[in-house]
Amino acid sequence: MAYETVDHETQYCFPAINSSCIKGKRSRHEYNIMYVFLSLLSACTVFLNLLVIISISHFKKLHTPTNLIILSLAVADLLIGLIVMPVDAIKLVETCWYFGDTYCGLFIITVGLLLSTSLSNLVLIAVDRYLAVCQPLQYPQKITTTKTLISICLSWFCCSIYNIAFVISNGYFNTLHRPDVCYGQCIVMISPAWRFTDLTFSFLFPCILIISVYLRIFYVAQQQVKVINSLKGLKCVMKVSVRRKSESKATLTLGIIVTVYLVCGIPFYICSLTETTTMTLLTWILYVNSGLNPLIYALFYRWFKMSVKHIFTLRILQPASSLLDIFTDCHS
Repeated sequence: MAYETVDHETQYCFPAINSSCIKGKRSRHEYNIMYVFLSLLSACTVFLNLLVIISISHFKKLHTPTNLIILSLAVADLLIGLIVMPVDAIKLVETCWYFGDTYCGLFIITVGLLLSTSLSNLVLIAVDRYLAVCQPLQYPQKITTTKTLISICLSWFCCSIYNIAFVISNGYFNTLHRPDVCYGQCIVMISPAWRFTDLTFSFLFPCILIISVYLRIFYVAQQQVKVINSLKGLKCVMKVSVRRKSESKATLTLGIIVTVYLVCGIPFYICSLTETTTMTLLTWILYVNSGLNPLIYALFYRWFKMSVKHIFTLRILQPASSLLDIFTDCHS
């Protein structure tokens, strides 16, 4: 579709280049509103995830295996807000790609890396919650800080290799010189085989695994409730009940994180098979998910509320503030 200016002159992304794409037409009012809204969205995503990163990094008591995975997820979400959202916002508002061919390839790899890493972190969270709830006695031995860090690093590495292979295998650099692709676009022509492979390994398999694990967790949790109710002795019951309540709350919170991601991601991956015009909206819904996670932490984790309070009041600058027992401080 050719967009024209008021005086009916067709505008091009790169007027000096014959193969330039046609530039979309937007009113000044629409132009300004989109830039302000998308800029605020990006800034909020970065700010909220930065609070999560500072909280977990600063307070020693928060250096648990589960929180390290949450930290990894927050880093991926922050990078989406810091890199992906601003660049994609310019591309959306300007309707042209002004950053060159090389950066286009890097941008596509970055988007794929961060989205797939977010999902892989959710898989790690599901496994962590499964062992914490279903095998509580073996959990401290099976899930250590070192093992968790290794798992996170492997996750980022494998996602990087996969997305680099995805872009190269789909002939991105050959696509740049195709006659049916104008200059000013940033796209990858995905083959049917790769489209199916990507849907299977980047979404379906992880989602099925996550859902299966959480169903198992909730089943075991219900069985544990029955066992606790049948226990004799007040001290024993209270001790087991408090621990189960803590693990169940963490599992519920992280389960909500997973559910929100699936709600945002399922429409995107389904429509990616058909290349519908709604892909832009669904892509941004997936981006918005990166800013929702810290809000969920704020609603369900009192330690996050207290750590944010310490950050805003600059108490984290006090000597030995990193040794503060944030759990005791928030009476949880």
